[in-house]
Amino acid sequence: MADAAPGRFYCGLGASSQVIVADWNGLAFENQYRRIRDTLRFLRMAFSGEKVTEEFETFKVKGFRLARVPEQLPPVYLAALRPGMLHLAGKEADGAILNWLSAEDVATSVAEVEKAAGGAPREIVARIFVIVTEDADVARTIGRRMITAYLNVHAYAEFHRWLGRGPALQPMWDAWAAGDRKGALAAIPDEVVDDLVVHGSVAECRAHIQRYVDNGITVPAPAVIPIGIDLADAVAGLSPSAG
Repeated sequence: MADAAPGRFYCGLGASSQVIVADWNGLAFENQYRRIRDTLRFLRMAFSGEKVTEEFETFKVKGFRLARVPEQLPPVYLAALRPGMLHLAGKEADGAILNWLSAEDVATSVAEVEKAAGGAPREIVARIFVIVTEDADVARTIGRRMITAYLNVHAYAEFHRWLGRGPALQPMWDAWAAGDRKGALAAIPDEVVDDLVVHGSVAECRAHIQRYVDNGITVPAPAVIPIGIDLADAVAGLSPSAG
């Protein structure tokens, strides 16, 4: 892939979640930080084309060598939420990938990456959920379902507690833990949905995405939910050049 798209392929790493790693794939979901750190270090060595024989803390490799070394080594970005992973991204990766945060939360996360980077440049990618519709009720209904699907995952719940959103989300977490799915949806305040899910007209969504950039995102990655608008039209309208 790196050779097929020279200079345009980026490798992303992330710890994933208990559900995907353990429940779906039957692997132990443990030592996430150390395993990601070791995988990052292994990839750095492997991408260079050298023969890798190394005993890392969480796994060991004997005699691995890439059959095809990319002409341009791909940058490695680390999906990160809280300080530990953000610091690792700043210290050892080429950038950090953020997810499920508001434009105002960006500065908090970026500060942790920059602290560990020690002045070295780092890309900051953000997945930004976008619903291009001026029907706020529809957007919030969809947004609430997305929020319950993600923010009840332990890593995301702890992330939002760290960001200070715990009191606003605690009723949702309590209802979800009690098996009350409808109650969990209803317990999410409009303000939380509006912070975490970009919605409105094309121009309003483009302006909201720009706030992420203004606060430190260098690579905005809109995840467009095509409700009431053709996906191609949404992408064209959200482009910075469209403004």
